[in-house]
Amino acid sequence: MAQQAGGQRPQPRPVPESLEARAYLQDYTTLLEAVPFPSVVLDHRWDVVLSNNAFETLFGGVGPHPTAMPHDNFLRFVLFHPDAGTVLGEHESSWCLPMLAHFAAAVETHGHDHGLQSIRREIAQDPIMDAAYRHGLPHWIRAVGERAYAHDGAVRPLLHPDPQWGPTDCRVVDETPGTLRDLGYTRLTLVLRDTRRAAAHPRGARRSAAHLRVVPAAE
Repeated sequence: MAQQAGGQRPQPRPVPESLEARAYLQDYTTLLEAVPFPSVVLDHRWDVVLSNNAFETLFGGVGPHPTAMPHDNFLRFVLFHPDAGTVLGEHESSWCLPMLAHFAAAVETHGHDHGLQSIRREIAQDPIMDAAYRHGLPHWIRAVGERAYAHDGAVRPLLHPDPQWGPTDCRVVDETPGTLRDLGYTRLTLVLRDTRRAAAHPRGARRSAAHLRVVPAAE
């Protein structure tokens, strides 16, 4: 079995026993594919339950890795894959530390989970990541406050392999419906920002017909 930093290749993820839950996930897969932005459904270990083609495209250029592929376990990818920084901009501050904060919270809630304990061992065996987890993370949490634990709404840089996007930002949007939440899953969508369009319309510039529906159009 492949090994990396003391960890094992993630075991196959169990499917829900309920036929109704399986049917729901099957239909949800169809919904996910209709979304143009990278979107992924994760369990509490960050194992990828579902992902769409846009998610696969975003990470399609990363090299092989025995335990940290983005379509297997997203947390391991962020923390341990050597190519993570080629897609995730400002990798340490914008991706690693927020994910480590969520991991620390998950360990408190699911402390005896074997999958999470395996990740914790991998962190402990990586000197840089272990120092970030034990020393850098508490300092960062004190500095940013409650935002440390909030994925939803965070704006993070990406280096998209499609030149149509290239270096850009994404807003992380938590789109978890109740049924997914009851199954122990979370859905995150990375809403890509067209930075070139934003540059063409600098802040304060007069816009034409387009406007937010909740904001009355100017007379």
